[in-house]
Amino acid sequence: MAEILLSDLKVGEQGTVHHFNDQFIALKLMEMGCLPGEKIKVERFAPMGDPIAISVAGYSLSLRKNEAAMVVLQKS
Repeated sequence: MAEILLSDLKVGEQGTVHHFNDQFIALKLMEMGCLPGEKIKVERFAPMGDPIAISVAGYSLSLRKNEAAMVVLQKS
């Protein structure tokens, strides 16, 4: 499977969390249930493209695009 950044997904696309490129963001997201192995789906973008609304661990979460760029996914 190919690796892709969460920030590069389009609405409706999904992937599985593989790892994080930033320790601070990793800790913040893991505390909210965004753990390696968890599936993420992009739900929508704000009108100007930032933030991104995702579905993870059964709930919706909004991330800034620069935060999403730190999440490496395996695309499914």
